[in-house]
Order: sequence, then C-alpha cells, then structure tokens
Amino acid sequence: MAGKVASNSPLLVLAKISTILDAFTFSTPERSLADLRTATGLPASTVQRLVANLVQSGFLDRHGDQFRIGLRVATWAGSAFHGLDVGELAQPVLAALRDETGETACLFIATRELRVCVAMAESRHSVRRVIALGEVTPVNVGSSGRVLLAWNDELATRVFEHPLPALTQETIVDVDELRRSLVTVRERGFAYTVGERTSSVSSVAAPVFQHGGSLFGALSLLGPSSRMTPDVVTHLTPSVVAAGAHLSRALGAAVTAPD
Repeated sequence: MAGKVASNSPLLVLAKISTILDAFTFSTPERSLADLRTATGLPASTVQRLVANLVQSGFLDRHGDQFRIGLRVATWAGSAFHGLDVGELAQPVLAALRDETGETACLFIATRELRVCVAMAESRHSVRRVIALGEVTPVNVGSSGRVLLAWNDELATRVFEHPLPALTQETIVDVDELRRSLVTVRERGFAYTVGERTSSVSSVAAPVFQHGGSLFGALSLLGPSSRMTPDVVTHLTPSVVAAGAHLSRALGAAVTAPD
C-alpha cells in the first residue's frame, strides 16, 4: 500500500534505536532488557535484536544483564561539540577569563535534561577540577545548571517533573528548594554553588544570551573550594558576569556591559 512504511525500513529501525537510547538517563544509566521493553513499549524480540546489534557496534556496553550507553558514543559527542563555531567564539573569552582568574572556565549548554560542556579553557594549576569537552551532567547540578534552569522556564518545568538526581550530599534534590534558588539566581544575575557536582569543588556561573534575547548557555568558572572560597568568589564574580556579557554580544544579543 502506498505511503505505508515497512516494519524493517531504515527510518523505522532508526526510530526504534533512538527510542532505546533515549531510555538511558542520568537517573537510570543502566537498564536490563526487561527495563528497556517497559520503557520503550517495543516487542521483546525487537528489543533483544536491536540491543544485541547496538552492543556489537559499540553504541551500548554490557555489564552482566545490564546495559549502558557505550563509551564510543561519548567520544563522538566530544568531537561533535569541539567542532561547533560557538566554540571558536567562546575560546578567547574563556581563555582570557582563565588567565585573569587562574581557574578553569567553561561554557555549558542544555540538551534534554542535561548540561554539556561545549568549550573550555583549563586551569594551569596542578590541582584543578578536570573536565572534558562533551562531558554531560544532570542540569539540576552546579552553578551552570542553575543558570540554565533560571532563564529557561520550559526546561525547568520538564526537570521538575522527575526526581532530581544527586551526585553529592550537597546536591539540591528538593524541588521547592531548587525553585527558590532559581529566583535568587535571576535576581542576582549569577549562580554560586559548592560541592554539588564534585565534592570540594566550587563554581560560579553567568548566563550567555543569543540573538533575540533567549538563553544560549552558561559560562562557568570552577576550581577547588580551597582556592575558590566565598570571599574569593565574590571578587571573581564580576569577571565571570562580564565574560558572559562579552560572549552574549558576540552571539548577537543586545547585552550591555555590567557596571
């Protein structure tokens, strides 16, 4: 029949594969075949066949009867973000902030309910928070996540529909508490967190806007809490906010330089 898609057509198979991969999240990084059948609604035979092919191709890794996203996928993600034009725009801004402050400067964007590092200038200190291009973290965690949620109501609504994952004891997992913190972030124009992504690591982040005024991402400065004490962060925050405004203007946003 004309217009009917065959059950084994490449497009339909890709759609099923995408559904399987979408079932893996930060809160459920590992799933069994039974979990995947429930999460996707696909027939057991289809899930078993496609998962076997995904493992063979490196899209999934298997640990006993559990499956998780393969490291090969993470490698592709890092190289994809590295090639973005925005990385070229952001790099000199991040490098200048790193040179001024001595700490690692990063640019994060939101994808689904995650935040992704798309550009960075790493601290030259021997003791530093190691981060990689393409690194993903739940968007409710850390100062950059706070910024991404504070200026994106649609994203915040989606995130609040599910339990908030905790990476450390400092991660905010109470929805009402996180909502209140987002109001404070909007009022101040920046976010400051301690130990939410990694214990003993502090970060301060400011928004980066794009043409039209919508949020593009979060520019973050991060380092060991022993160096980035509250007093030091107070001194560094204006530089982070200014760097965010600088990159916003480079992306076509009508943002004035902070006082």
